[in-house]
Parts: sequence; structure tokens; C-alpha cells
Amino acid sequence: MNQILSLENTKKTKRNSSWSDLQVEIHKVIKFFAITIIIYGAFIIGGASYSMYEQSQKAYAQAKPTIYIEEPSQEEIIVRIQHTKDLAKLTYYWNNEEPIERQCQGKTFEESIEVPTGVNTLNIYATDVTGQETKYQKTYTLEGDISINFEPEGSDIKVTVEGKNELSYLTYRWDEEEETRVDINDMSIDQIIEIPKGLHKLTVIAVDINNTTETKSKDINGVTKPKVDVTTDGSDNFIIHATDEQGLKKIEFIINEDEKYMLNIEDNRKELEYPYPLHDGENRLEIRVYNINDVSETAKVLVNK
Repeated sequence: MNQILSLENTKKTKRNSSWSDLQVEIHKVIKFFAITIIIYGAFIIGGASYSMYEQSQKAYAQAKPTIYIEEPSQEEIIVRIQHTKDLAKLTYYWNNEEPIERQCQGKTFEESIEVPTGVNTLNIYATDVTGQETKYQKTYTLEGDISINFEPEGSDIKVTVEGKNELSYLTYRWDEEEETRVDINDMSIDQIIEIPKGLHKLTVIAVDINNTTETKSKDINGVTKPKVDVTTDGSDNFIIHATDEQGLKKIEFIINEDEKYMLNIEDNRKELEYPYPLHDGENRLEIRVYNINDVSETAKVLVNK
């Protein structure tokens, strides 16, 4: 009897020991998976955090200054620049005039700009210390007592001056040379001025009968016109001879007012000779040659074959 009980107790002890061992193994497995999940989660969180950090750093590096414009009056513009990084400089200019540059410090900057009379385009560039740049452009119109406008006229420049009151005179000069005076005694004037070769600054000053003065300057690149000559080889062709100091761009020619042709000169050569067949009978030729600065010269000839 005792042996039977002992055997049963032994079996119970073995069963209890097996269950206990199984529980231990289950706890080990659970612990292993828990640790694995924690480590995997840490990797995911770390990767996501690093990715977010990279994106924020990239966005920070690519961020550009913000330009705010206030117009307290028709004669004044206030430029305000704000940024998340330090600013380096503010550059602005009217039309094609010489740029004005202001050095900046910190993350904000403010500049007051006077609006000139007439129709003028303001260009603004804000640059930060990493080279990121923002551009602003707007055309402003301010009617004053006197307006001065420049317009190309072939290889010359046409200066148009208009006044609300009678204009007395204007003066103009290239760079710092001596002024040339032109008497007006009228409400307006169109003055053709020859442009010297090369890049020069033209300054025009207009004065009306009330002694009101208006000044306007412009940098102008003076170029010469191309030269064109038309000959024949005797009977079959007419020959275009074209030259330019800077380089030729294209040639357009018209035969008898209805046949139009264009020759592009890709290598911008300075001299070209181009033959083209004549028609039987009368040939009314108009040849226009353009240089690389888009200045042109025209020749008209009549050739009979």
C-alpha cells in the first residue's frame, strides 16, 4: 500500500515538475519575444526620429528669406526681410541701373527705398549666410511734375522728357564727362543721343520753369551697327557681304516684296559672304543684317538679270 502511494506521489511530483519546467520555458519565450519587440520598436522609433531629423535639417538648409513690402506712401517703399537663419545681404536696383547692396546681420532687416517718378521696375534680392536667395520684382508708377524715359533708337538712345509745366532745359552726360545742355521751352521733348561704344552711364537732368528738377540715370552698352553691302557675280547671283565688330547673328532678305528668307549664323562670325540666285527680270532686294546685340542695318538694291 505504501509502495502504491509512493509511486503515485512520485508520478504527481514528476507531473508537477514537468508543469513547472514548462511554465519556466513559457516565461523564457514570452520574455524573449517581449525583449525582441522592445528592441524592434526602439529601432523603428529611432529610424523614424532620424528620418524626421534629416527632413527637418534639409528643410532648414533649403529655407529661404521672406520679403515683406510696405507702401506707406506713393513715394516710399519699406522692405522688411525675415528668416530662420542669419541674413547676409539685401540687393536692390531700379530697372537696369547699378545695384545697391546692404550688408545684413541677424534674422531681420529693414530698408526704406525712395520711388522715382515715371514707370520703373524694382528688383530685390535677399540672401542668407548659406547662399539661399529670394527675389521680388514689381513695377511702380509715380506721376511727378517731370518724367524721363529712355528708349533704344537703333544704335542710339531716345530720351523722352514730359512735364506738367513748361520745360526749360535738360542736360545729359556720359559717366563723369562734361554736361551737354539742350534748351526746350516746351511741354515735352524727344532727344536722340548717340551712344559711345562700350558700357557707359547716361545721366539726364530736366528742369521746368518752376525750377523743379528731375534726374534719371541708366547704364547703357553702346554697340555699333553691322555693315552690309550687296553686289552680284555678274549675272547669276547676288552676294551679301556682312560684317560686325561683335559678331553676326542673322540675315533676313526679301526678294520683290513677297519672297522672304532668313539665314541664322550660329557661330557668330564677324564676317560673312553669302550668294543667292537672281530671278529673271527685275530683282528688288531688301537685306537686313542683325548682330549679336540685335542691332540691325538694312540695305535696299535693284538688280536686273
